[in-house]
Amino acid sequence: MGDKPLVIVESPTKVKTIKKYLGNGYNVASTMGHIKDLPQKEIGIDIENGFLPKYTPIPGKQKVIQELKKMAGNAENIYLAPDPDREGEAIAWHTAEVLKKKGRIFHRVLFHELTKNAIIEAIQAAEELNSHKYEAQQARRILDRLVGYQISPILWRKVKRGLSAGRVQSVAVRIIVDREREIQAFESEEYWTIHAMLIADDAPPSFQAKLTRISNKKAQIPNGDMAQKIVSDLEKELFVVSKITRKTIKRNPLPPFITSTLQQEAIRKLRFSAKKAMVIAQQLYEGIDIGGEPLGLITYMRTDSTRIANEAALEALQWIQQNYGQDYTIPQPRFFKNKKKVQDAHEAIRPTSVFQTPDDVKPYLSPEQLALYSLIWKRFVASQMEQALIDNLSITITAGDYQFSAGGSTIKFKGFMAVYISAEEEAKKQEQAEMLPPISEQTRLEREKIESLQHFTQPPPRFSEASLVKELEENGIGRPSTYAAIISTIQDKKYVEKDKRNFKPTEIGYIVNDLLMASFPDVLDVTFTANMENNLDEIETTQKDLKHVLSNFYEPFQKSLTSASEEMLSMKRTGMTTHILCPECGQNNLNIKNGKNGLFLACAGYPECTYSCNYERNEKGLVQAIQHEPPKMTDQKCEKCESPLLVKTGRYGQFLACSAYPECKFTRSLTEPQKAVSTGVACPKKGCTGEIMEKKTRRGKTFYGCNKYPDCDFALWNKPVNSTCPECNAPFVVEKNTRKKGTHLCCIEKGCTFELGVEKN
Repeated sequence: MGDKPLVIVESPTKVKTIKKYLGNGYNVASTMGHIKDLPQKEIGIDIENGFLPKYTPIPGKQKVIQELKKMAGNAENIYLAPDPDREGEAIAWHTAEVLKKKGRIFHRVLFHELTKNAIIEAIQAAEELNSHKYEAQQARRILDRLVGYQISPILWRKVKRGLSAGRVQSVAVRIIVDREREIQAFESEEYWTIHAMLIADDAPPSFQAKLTRISNKKAQIPNGDMAQKIVSDLEKELFVVSKITRKTIKRNPLPPFITSTLQQEAIRKLRFSAKKAMVIAQQLYEGIDIGGEPLGLITYMRTDSTRIANEAALEALQWIQQNYGQDYTIPQPRFFKNKKKVQDAHEAIRPTSVFQTPDDVKPYLSPEQLALYSLIWKRFVASQMEQALIDNLSITITAGDYQFSAGGSTIKFKGFMAVYISAEEEAKKQEQAEMLPPISEQTRLEREKIESLQHFTQPPPRFSEASLVKELEENGIGRPSTYAAIISTIQDKKYVEKDKRNFKPTEIGYIVNDLLMASFPDVLDVTFTANMENNLDEIETTQKDLKHVLSNFYEPFQKSLTSASEEMLSMKRTGMTTHILCPECGQNNLNIKNGKNGLFLACAGYPECTYSCNYERNEKGLVQAIQHEPPKMTDQKCEKCESPLLVKTGRYGQFLACSAYPECKFTRSLTEPQKAVSTGVACPKKGCTGEIMEKKTRRGKTFYGCNKYPDCDFALWNKPVNSTCPECNAPFVVEKNTRKKGTHLCCIEKGCTFELGVEKN
């Protein structure tokens, strides 16, 4: 590939865009994401040696690494340009490691937007690799590996394989479980409100006022009797306007999007998932073919900073002036303050040019890309527009000891609202009161109707994707770039599920959460997790040392691991008690246990009592057994003791069981058993004089076993044929049917190659 400088990016879709703008003076290649990671089949952390990570090439990435080496050739300058975040920094470091060569210089390039000027300027302003940002990413990766790879195996042993725990995902599940239990514990309370429909003299139509105060105290009406008394009192009172307040409120626009607010608004307005919003935003950032030329339409979409470049703000003001006029244009750009501890490495999410309007790029975008781009474009433009002016009118009405209020608002000047109104503002707009008639103080009002309405207090709502993202952000759990992955993981693992677009815990979600809370309270503590995020930020800003942060975490965590390994409740053996008395033995409680078919209730007295059943939770979260029908007597006799057989119901449906239980534990399928059919083949087991019979399992599958069972346990799946093997003299051969060879005969002895009747393809 010669000596041309090589620019290496993270995503292959960027290659075309960057190559177009840099021209033939550079080669451009892609790492296709991470090229190195911790090994999959081991923890990969040398805990005793300062938490040293063991990075290895990701399976399947050797070809990519070889291609990068080939592209680098003898190039002296390598420009490492993965995404401008901690993950991108890790990719840059690992790429530098595999391309290290004497005399070679590595430059770190940060593309915040993929436009011609931005790309050229970023190459010219290349920096050194950022070791502190890399250490912050390493610390997160090591922490996540320490937690996930050491807690998950405990869950496999205690509950079932396939479960996982995560430093952040488990906290997200806890937040959802805690909210569900708040809802379950909520006790609804009755309350009443009173409304009056009033008419001003000669000023129809009527308007509504709400009772707000009684004897100058806040109106609290707990029951219908009190409400009825108040209505009776009011029917005797004179209604008079005692106060009118007019006020103009200035409403400022919201800042441009950051990752979390983009996800929230895309969920609310576009009905996207957080994951879908990020995938489409990535496409808009990496470049869209606009008239034959690739162009990045938005700035980098993983950011928690509301900072915007001065040039971008000035460009927005120019567009507003040209399209909306002076009244909507502010004299100077509006800038927004970041929250404390926010990393300011990136700008907010904005269009790379406001002159690329949604209408201009519409022919080149999919409907989903256009919807998200329009959202980003409008929010940014609105952030640089004049305030909206809202006229609020508030009326206080007196009726004896009672005070009513009525209010309304109108938009005096749209300002930024001419371009963009957030989902929350749209909801408020729908709640605005009706227009009020012209009215003055001391006006007497005619009473058209007074009505009382019964209400009940409502529990807190379940989390939607948008409100969960907001909750995670406000509590400092994870980082905006991780929210979509967290939400996907907890659903993929079946810890939570959606009910009418809102999250609720699954039964396995409850169980795993409660087990982890008992054994790892710190790991699942919201404040603890948020403080750990702050520690990672402080590693990046050199305020804290990586090894010190990891050591402080690991020492108590290791003690919790040892304790959990021994003391965590086993859902496979003991189970979780429910305080429901076993209906069969009447002596033990039923426990929640986990088997190969999922969670069920079983008697704590097992194996002496084998009662089991399914269960459900009621609306208060209490476990309730799904009771079996009482056993029914049949006229069939037990094959062991001749007692009558009963029809019982278990986890797998109905079956027959001996009525002499527990003295006799005979059971069989409810369906009439098929009599064993002789194969004419003698049992080959040494010392056995039995014969191999064709039989059926409880679930109806055919197998072949000795008729001397249980004294002889010889059994096989393939049908035996009473014919000696011609090659090794084995006592019989078997009939097999495979997709590759069809129906054929083969020997039962391992190592014998005899086959007969194999179908040829």
